[in-house]
Amino acid sequence: MRLLLGSLFAFAVAAVVGLGLTWFTLSRGVAFGDVTIGAWTARPKTGSTDIDPYARASIARTGELPVGTGDGVAFYAYADDAGRPLSGHCVVAISGVTPAARFWTLTLYDPEGRPVPNSAERYGFTSQEVVRRANGSFEVVAAPRARPGNWLPTGGADRYVLVLRLYDTPVGVATRTQREAPMPAISTRSCT
Repeated sequence: MRLLLGSLFAFAVAAVVGLGLTWFTLSRGVAFGDVTIGAWTARPKTGSTDIDPYARASIARTGELPVGTGDGVAFYAYADDAGRPLSGHCVVAISGVTPAARFWTLTLYDPEGRPVPNSAERYGFTSQEVVRRANGSFEVVAAPRARPGNWLPTGGADRYVLVLRLYDTPVGVATRTQREAPMPAISTRSCT
C-alpha cells in the first residue's frame, strides 16, 4: 500500500511540475535560439523547419503567423534599452537605423498581440513612409499625446510591445551583436 501511495504521489508531483514548467515556458515566450540585440529579441528559427517544440507550441497557442526564414525576421521589444518596461503613459523614442532590409515595419501591440486602439488609428510605420533625417536615420516617438514628426500613439495602454519586422534581410541566426545588425535605440524620455 505504501508503494502504491508513494508512486501516486511521485506521479502527481511529476505531472504538476512538468505541466507547470510547460505552461510557464509557453506563456513567458521562452525559446531556444533567441537572438538579442539591445532591447530587441528575435526567434529566427520560428519560421523554419528547425523550430523547437516550445516555440511551436507557443505559436499554436497564440495563433501567430511567424515570418518565414527566407522572408525575414521579427524583433520584439518589451522594454527600453535601460530595461524599463514600455508604458503607454511615457514618451518613448525609437531612433537610429535598421539593418539592411528591402522593407521593414515597426508596429505597436498590446501584450496579447493585438494592435493598441487609439483615436488616430495609427498602429505602426513602414520603411517607405517614415520621415528620415538627412543622414538616413529616423526617430519614431511613441507617446499618448500627439507629437510632431513620426508619432506612434500608445492609446495610454499600461504596457505595449514594439515589433520590428525586417523583410528580405541577411539578419538571422548568425547575427549576434549590434555591430553585425544595427538596431534602433529605444529610450524613455518622460512619463506622466
